[in-house]
Amino acid sequence: MPKFEFCLPTVGKVVPAGPEWYHELKFDGYRLRLERDGDRIRLITKGGYDWTKRFPWIVENALKNPQKRFVIDGEAIVRGVDGYSDFNALHSGKHYAAVEMIAFDILALDGDDLRDLPLSMRKTNLQQLLARRPEGIFVSDFEQGEIGPDLFRKACEFRFEGLVSKRSDRPYRGGRCPHWIKVKNRSHPAMNRVMEAKAR
Repeated sequence: MPKFEFCLPTVGKVVPAGPEWYHELKFDGYRLRLERDGDRIRLITKGGYDWTKRFPWIVENALKNPQKRFVIDGEAIVRGVDGYSDFNALHSGKHYAAVEMIAFDILALDGDDLRDLPLSMRKTNLQQLLARRPEGIFVSDFEQGEIGPDLFRKACEFRFEGLVSKRSDRPYRGGRCPHWIKVKNRSHPAMNRVMEAKAR
């Protein structure tokens, strides 16, 4: 299997609003790459750690998929009672059995490296891979085009961490990427965690 590196969004102040942009809600969790090669599953964090043993529900459902080889990019979350991601519950380490994955990109499928495909085609492949598989691994919803700024206001209203906007016509590239733009909800607890980390 080839070596994979996470695509990292650039932090922006304004949500782009053009037809070529996809907009996804930013869930409050741990970035995770799921790699399946036959009966072997690996869950790799942004820091390069192997967290496969921590999240059994994700592993179990990845193994149930009839497709034996794929690599997915997403976010590990715990849903709170309100249905939103609950970072404190995730971070506590007490709910690992309930951790699921919100999948937003696919990097490889059945031995083919998909990173050079535009995001729009990768999304289609991801939806086909996870179709009719309602547990443990979900496809992240997205909206397209001019709706971005309005969607961001709604995301803030409903206490989401923010929005990530991605160019639908661009390939997947490791490292910091100008074609993925993250705009943060400044009143979200995640902002306080960033400030506290900087103050240490």
